[in-house]
Amino acid sequence: MNSSWWWRTRSLNAPSPFQQFGPCGRIMKNSAMVMQIQDPASQRLTWYKPPLTVLVIKKKDSQVLLPFVQLVEWLVQEKNMVVWVESAVLEDKLLRDDVRLEEESAKFRLVHEYYTGVRSRFLALREKLVTFKDGRDDLTDRIDFIVCLGGDGTLLYASQLFQQSVPPVMAFYLGSLGFLTPFQCDNFQEQVTNVLEGHAALTLRSRLRCSIHRKGERRRESLQQSSNLLKPFSQRQSHYGELGNPKASNNNCSPSSAQAAPGYSSILVLNEVVINRGPSPYLSNIDIFLDGKYITSVQGDGLIVSTPTGSTAYAAAAGASMIHPSVPAILVTPICPHSLSFRPIVVPAGVELKISISPDSRNTSRVSFDGRNDQELNHGDFLRVTTSIYPVPSICAQDQISDWFDSLAEGLHWNVRKRQKCLDELSDLTASGSEDTLDEFENLKIHDA
Repeated sequence: MNSSWWWRTRSLNAPSPFQQFGPCGRIMKNSAMVMQIQDPASQRLTWYKPPLTVLVIKKKDSQVLLPFVQLVEWLVQEKNMVVWVESAVLEDKLLRDDVRLEEESAKFRLVHEYYTGVRSRFLALREKLVTFKDGRDDLTDRIDFIVCLGGDGTLLYASQLFQQSVPPVMAFYLGSLGFLTPFQCDNFQEQVTNVLEGHAALTLRSRLRCSIHRKGERRRESLQQSSNLLKPFSQRQSHYGELGNPKASNNNCSPSSAQAAPGYSSILVLNEVVINRGPSPYLSNIDIFLDGKYITSVQGDGLIVSTPTGSTAYAAAAGASMIHPSVPAILVTPICPHSLSFRPIVVPAGVELKISISPDSRNTSRVSFDGRNDQELNHGDFLRVTTSIYPVPSICAQDQISDWFDSLAEGLHWNVRKRQKCLDELSDLTASGSEDTLDEFENLKIHDA
């Protein structure tokens, strides 16, 4: 038996292809081929120093308050960790005792009274918490560990907060769908302790790096790059971010900074970037280029460019295949194309897509990133999309395979169907021989006559 068969059952990587073809042909070797890809099945979390700071993200729902307070209380008192929360959490009226109840509705007063015990526990911890405000504070290199309480939106929000390297994310299911949140809150102490001790598998969820280039700013960008070439290398390097794209004015590449300087900054998305026709009654007419080569035009409601993680979101609703998050790929899915033959496609993760409005398009388009930061894409503008070098390290409850198929079954009821009966369960008429069946049919006819 070939020994490689045993290894293939334990690997998520494709087998390395044999590089000789027949007696004479082989792949030409060059420096670009020298690379090693770690098997996703072996990706496990390790801490080279003990994590001290944890960011707790919760969704805006009163039902999350009790597990949120319990988790924060345990992290502060038992684990002696510095806990960061969004500043809006401190403004939650259900967690404050200075609310003018006479100005609130009767229903709110009942809910406020119901959470009296939770509120008192939180107020005892309030002064020990560190707060931040989205769009104002830069969390880069300040957070060691992230815990999400809620639905898939909390993980998308964590991805948005960290536009470069992302700390490990542990997501607890307290939402409606829970496709990206594999952990249950029942025994969070044991589960979090295992993660803090480094006993956890990781799924590296790739993200897309997107940048909008405006028509009027391309000349200014080229002039800036030309003058930049005259500077010393160390100065040039400080002006460029990931993969050579110019940075924004600060290190926090938030969506707001991307909107302020769309030609010079990028935004990373975990699910998808969507280009659609917006409120226009006309079809979108969008040109797609792959590594500089024109591929096709989309005539329809729009286009979805998604990661494998996003393949189970909007892209799945538009008819795309669902792809495991460890597969390096980019999905290109048309939205209601006015063509019977336009099927979704999957392209290699390393390519760069350029998306622009066709010159003869009757309207402009809208573009959004993970459902946020909606902008208009005008004639002459274009969008560049490629895979980012900064994935989201999502902590697995079990492993990469089990978590994903469990989420397919529980979140989407994938391939749910009544089981076909075996032959033993069928009627005697169906299981009998053909001659007996004909005789029975004749007897039935005589009886009916």
